[in-house]
Amino acid sequence: MAKQAKKNGNNGANIGFEAKLFQAADKMRSGVSPADYKHVALGLIFLKYISDTFEAKHAELMKEGEDFAEDKDEYLAENIFWVPKAARWSFLQASAKQPTIGKLIDTAMMEIEADNPSLKGVLPKEYAHPSLSKTMLGELVDLIGTIDVGGDEAKARDVFGRVYEYFLSGFAGAEGKRGGEFYTPRSVVNLLVQMLEPYQGRIYDPCCGSGGMFIQSEKFVENHGGRIGDIAIYGQEINHVTWRLAKMNLAVRGIDADIRWNAEGTFHKDEHPDLKADYILANPPFNVSDWGGERLREDKRWGHGVPPAGNANFAWVQHMIHHLSPGGYAGIVLANGSMSSNASGEGNIRKSLVENDLVDCMVALPGQLFYSTQIPVCLWFLARNKGKNGFRDRKGQVLFIDARKMGTMVDRTRRELSFEPDNPESDIDKIAATYHAWRGEKAAIDLRGEYEDIPGFCKSATLEEIREHNHILTPGRYVGAADEEDDGEPFAEKMQRLTAELAGQFEQSEELEAKIRENLKKVGYGF
Repeated sequence: MAKQAKKNGNNGANIGFEAKLFQAADKMRSGVSPADYKHVALGLIFLKYISDTFEAKHAELMKEGEDFAEDKDEYLAENIFWVPKAARWSFLQASAKQPTIGKLIDTAMMEIEADNPSLKGVLPKEYAHPSLSKTMLGELVDLIGTIDVGGDEAKARDVFGRVYEYFLSGFAGAEGKRGGEFYTPRSVVNLLVQMLEPYQGRIYDPCCGSGGMFIQSEKFVENHGGRIGDIAIYGQEINHVTWRLAKMNLAVRGIDADIRWNAEGTFHKDEHPDLKADYILANPPFNVSDWGGERLREDKRWGHGVPPAGNANFAWVQHMIHHLSPGGYAGIVLANGSMSSNASGEGNIRKSLVENDLVDCMVALPGQLFYSTQIPVCLWFLARNKGKNGFRDRKGQVLFIDARKMGTMVDRTRRELSFEPDNPESDIDKIAATYHAWRGEKAAIDLRGEYEDIPGFCKSATLEEIREHNHILTPGRYVGAADEEDDGEPFAEKMQRLTAELAGQFEQSEELEAKIRENLKKVGYGF
């Protein structure tokens, strides 16, 4: 069974608190679109978090004297944001019912940015906009003010992190296709993280959205006995609004990261040109046709073939390979066409990746996992060194996993992969454990036994087998059909029995039809 969250007597740690808070906040939108409202709500959640952590430290320092409590360096030394008096939550909530509340919040955001250079250009400052109801804004301030963690900094990070993430998810769902631009569903991120196990080292996402890959990576490290800081985080995002969401998301979690933005994008202005990452986790935009590839025909990153100007899928793949360390791993979400397309040289690039032994594992996922598209997608897992590298030697082998039948519908349009750490049959654990056993990881083998091919689910294929399929990497071609349960009855005898049963059912059907016709005639409706 999945572990239940502990209750500790305050609203911030009870199960379902995030959902109730989001529902209440969403009712206050008053005609404001989710795209605009998310910045209003998320900015206030962030403001409440940094104010609470500041106030807790302020109360502690007041015991030593007011001079200590108002010394900015005392806070910055412990990575706590300095919050000026006019930006502290207590001051703003006291003015929540005033018509000037929007202007007060905008001023608070500007003063916080002025005193904390790492937040420059990050915080929203549209609260005084005439289109925003000040009554609604005051009610939202009061609602977010109910989040109370009692001055516990660790608890604050957990509670506010959960609330921020839940609101991101909620707004992504409300925005539909646009929501996919800034949010990758948690179950997909969890699967990538559980597969790659990023315990320590450099983690990179060249199209990081709101930072979900980094958040789950840090959670993984903490859940396995590590510490925040065991991994170094690098990212880039082309959308400035989404970059701001990521910066706040990571700050709420207390995660230090080098996340950069520019309007040209990762392909044309790589902000981390010399980075060699130990892990790359990414969900690049699918099938982008206007990525400017015609201006990059001679780029050094295209070591396996020039990607087509009309589709960026293999530009993303090769960009990430370029940034992998000699022992690095990458997990990438891509459209299914990447596994089989031969258009514009894509087949040749895929062939080169396979023949250079960079493809470690392919996972086919079910449809309806994403807010932005209903189509099924796949996961590519790449490895720079499939020799031992901490695992068994897998040179010349690729693992194929067909997970298209997994997941459960959580609403009318969206599916999720289940993840219950104490349940080895949950979707994510089953997929990840299969990969780990195939890599020869002792913990997975002790739990599940040695890796074995399972018809209909997984297959370890050789490069020769992949060549026979013309380097197409669709898992369904390799795993085959699931074995039917053997009930011990010979096929000929079973067919004879079933045919006899069917004949009997036909006979009963004819008798029933005759009786119905007879009864209809009796009431004058014969035909």
